[in-house]
Amino acid sequence: MSRIVGALLAAMSTASLLAQTPPWENPLMMAWSADGVTFDPPALFQDSAGVPSVARWRGDTLACVFQWFRQPQPSPTWDRVAVKFSYDAGSSWTEPTPIVINGLPPNYQRPFDPTLAVLGGDSLRIYFSSSEGMPMNLDSTVNTYSAVSTDGIHYTFEPGARVDVVDNRVIDPAVIHFGPGWHYASPVGAPQAGAYHYVSPDGITFNAVPTIPSDAQHNWTGNYVVADANDLRFYGSGQNGIWYNSSPNGGQWNGFVSTNVMGGDPTVVRVDSASWLMVYVGPPYATNVAERSLTGALQVFPVPASDQLVVRASGGGRLMVCDVQGRPMLDRRMSAEDRLDVATWPAGCYVFRLVMEDGVLEERVLVE
Repeated sequence: MSRIVGALLAAMSTASLLAQTPPWENPLMMAWSADGVTFDPPALFQDSAGVPSVARWRGDTLACVFQWFRQPQPSPTWDRVAVKFSYDAGSSWTEPTPIVINGLPPNYQRPFDPTLAVLGGDSLRIYFSSSEGMPMNLDSTVNTYSAVSTDGIHYTFEPGARVDVVDNRVIDPAVIHFGPGWHYASPVGAPQAGAYHYVSPDGITFNAVPTIPSDAQHNWTGNYVVADANDLRFYGSGQNGIWYNSSPNGGQWNGFVSTNVMGGDPTVVRVDSASWLMVYVGPPYATNVAERSLTGALQVFPVPASDQLVVRASGGGRLMVCDVQGRPMLDRRMSAEDRLDVATWPAGCYVFRLVMEDGVLEERVLVE
């Protein structure tokens, strides 16, 4: 028997919602796991965002960078790399702050596709995609660059490209220190083309080694994580959801292992021996919109509930319900009050979206 145990209400503008196109219509989600394979139901990490990379830094501090798409456009928060910190091993996070890269040549494109790596002396290095000249095209002018920081917000540009493929662009880089040196991966193109693989003794000068092979179901867009001294993992996404592959040396891979998470562009950090945290791009929902005061216009009760759930809205509207993977559960017109039978719904988090003439209301409800 289902029980509704919690909800979070947000009010949003219809015009902004309908104007959205990927990637800014997607949120970042986070989920925990005891083994890095089976993850618990996800929670919202950040709305209007994508391309995350999380790193463990300074003991129990975690830093997560991502591409942020918070309105208005243009602004310091629209299509900019931002960072959030956790000082309690991922239990809570700060509000996002756009990063600053000092010394980035003025004719370079704004950084995108960030990935974090931890250096000695409590420093961080951010690797990112950019190109010299404008306007930006995703062609062979796009290379991987880097910058270093001691606070995770203010970075100093390191001149020159870390990786430059003469006849192709390199985007969505993943970089990590493992064993005696550094490993770099970037998807070649189509999933079956695999990933470029570069190695470096210092994280600055990279040399090409054989490409990592793949197939049409597994796209090497994601991030590395060190599971232990002999186990380097890469988490990526594909037709059947998020997967990982493991390697003892970064060059020989053991085979794809599927997780239970449906999403894209994952990043994973091993917080401790029995705790893994994944941040990934979730299914679209109403994000990147100007909030307005509609508190109380949508009510979902009782809490907790069994068998039936009452949905009440001032004036009614179109009610859509889906799970956090975007699978629809219900789509129908409702009046001022509706009753839903939730007794047979699988346990998990559901998104209730009410579309009215003057706005969109959204409520996230956990069903047990």
